[in-house]
Amino acid sequence: MEHYKKGNKLDREKELYVNLTPHLNCIDHTVSNESYETMYNKEYDMLVTSPVPVNLENYYLSEAYISHTDSKKTIFDRIYQLVKNYTLNQKLKLINSFNTEEKTILDVGAGTGDFLKICKKNNWVINGVEPSEKARNFSIEKNIDLKSDIKEYEGKQFDIISLWHVLEHIPNLIEYINQLKKLLKPNGVLIIAVPNFKSYDAKHYKEFWAAYDVPRHLWHFSKNSIKKLFSSIEMKVEKTLPMKFDSFYVSLLSEKYKTNKSRPLHAFITGLRSNIKAKRDGEYSSLIYIIKND
Repeated sequence: MEHYKKGNKLDREKELYVNLTPHLNCIDHTVSNESYETMYNKEYDMLVTSPVPVNLENYYLSEAYISHTDSKKTIFDRIYQLVKNYTLNQKLKLINSFNTEEKTILDVGAGTGDFLKICKKNNWVINGVEPSEKARNFSIEKNIDLKSDIKEYEGKQFDIISLWHVLEHIPNLIEYINQLKKLLKPNGVLIIAVPNFKSYDAKHYKEFWAAYDVPRHLWHFSKNSIKKLFSSIEMKVEKTLPMKFDSFYVSLLSEKYKTNKSRPLHAFITGLRSNIKAKRDGEYSSLIYIIKND
């Protein structure tokens, strides 16, 4: 194994691609039907999607990619929007639980702006980043102005930085989490929500697990990997919280991918079983990490 010096961002970035072993071959069910390998990195206890398309932005150009739309056309769309409305209030409750100086928040990967909209209504000073022009246009209709790149906030700092199912999409992972650290106030809170490939529903559906979402999801995290990645930049995971609804929605999509049928009862049973098992081992379908400077 080639040696990379610890502490160098470029070297640590390379470490994510060293000594990878095949885990699962997965299909892009959303856009292309192409096949991608998820490769296991033992040192970081995480999976890496291979290969990464050069034109990755084109794999987001689909109405099926619901986080960039407010669509309610299909049963999956309607369930997504229903669950989203509930989780928005839960997210607001979470950020309100922290003692902040000026109630400033930066939401990265803000989608169509719904989370920042509810934050604004509750007296937060809102800021947001969303690379998708289509999603930004939806947010403008809600009077939410989003930046296209996190670099546009360089030199500023925030009480709260949130990434709701965003980190798994970021190409230059080590460089990016260093940017997040610089944008966070010394006593600020970083909130990271990502799928967990060690959950029961992930193991149950295997290559059909919807949260693999290759190639848009470049990384597939475990609790160990999040802890190690952020400890490398002197940040600490202080608390881990479950996203219990994710197991049901992900199972519903996974059933569709696996059987070409909706099978809501099967999805509900799998999602429920996943949450019950996670009560013992903490391996929920998706997890929220509360991270602070060490």
